[in-house]
Amino acid sequence: MKVPELPEVETIVLDLKNASPKILGEKFLDVWTDFPRMVKKPKSFEEFKKEIRGKKIEKIWRRGKNIVFDLSEGKSLLVHQKLTGHLLYGKWKREKGKWVSSIKGPLSEDPMNRFLHLIFFLENGWQLALSDLRKFAKVELLPKDLLKAELEKLGPEPLSKDFTFERFKEAVLKRKKGKIKAVLMDQTVIAGIGNIYSDEALWRAKIHPLKPVEKISEEGLKRIYQAIRKILPKAIELGGESFSDFRRLNGEKGKSEEIIKVYRKEGKPCPICREKIKRIKLGGRSAYFCPSCQKP
Repeated sequence: MKVPELPEVETIVLDLKNASPKILGEKFLDVWTDFPRMVKKPKSFEEFKKEIRGKKIEKIWRRGKNIVFDLSEGKSLLVHQKLTGHLLYGKWKREKGKWVSSIKGPLSEDPMNRFLHLIFFLENGWQLALSDLRKFAKVELLPKDLLKAELEKLGPEPLSKDFTFERFKEAVLKRKKGKIKAVLMDQTVIAGIGNIYSDEALWRAKIHPLKPVEKISEEGLKRIYQAIRKILPKAIELGGESFSDFRRLNGEKGKSEEIIKVYRKEGKPCPICREKIKRIKLGGRSAYFCPSCQKP
């Protein structure tokens, strides 16, 4: 299990924007849950339910690992999928105390799409559901200006046009004593990168995950920057990764495993030098790397 990273969240946002029947412009008619604690703001689910009814979806966008729905009347709905959550779009009916998909295919056949704990009912007759095995996902309904203030705490977006090498360098050097993998995963430094794509970027850049930022040369930082800018769009193109829980909006698995070279490949040969991939612990998380290509 892992938190969906930028490519997975961006995949969902693109799916939401391109959904058929369309989601943009639709109104929320109602919402159901069997786990009210998933809704963090407002504190009362009944208040959340009352406030979201009749709100129109005006814009859908991403900031870091957060999905944002800008709604009518100055409100925004924020969804953070956390460890095992993913949004689904379809039609479900209640049978014997369970929600059953009316649409054949992965929505009904994939077990990971059956942990429905929050369902939004839209004006078009379809539903937007949150499936979450561990029930860690976070949902908030709050004023747009308050949301903006919250999201400003995040670091720059690594795929934005103004994310130049100089901006990347400036961001990581704020934590120059930190180990590079931990720094890349710090959401206040760069938004959206987690375990998978930090490992993959560092392998491509030939930089050891535990190397302090201040010990990395200008050329090394450039290689990391270029690797990030290359692998993230490719992962989005492939629909994100589905090693465990993540699924796309239609319930299908992503395919970015095709470009994963070291993450969760412990004991397997490095694609470049054939040395066995190793795993080390970093602050309670795992880092996968090639000991030959990525020397300390």
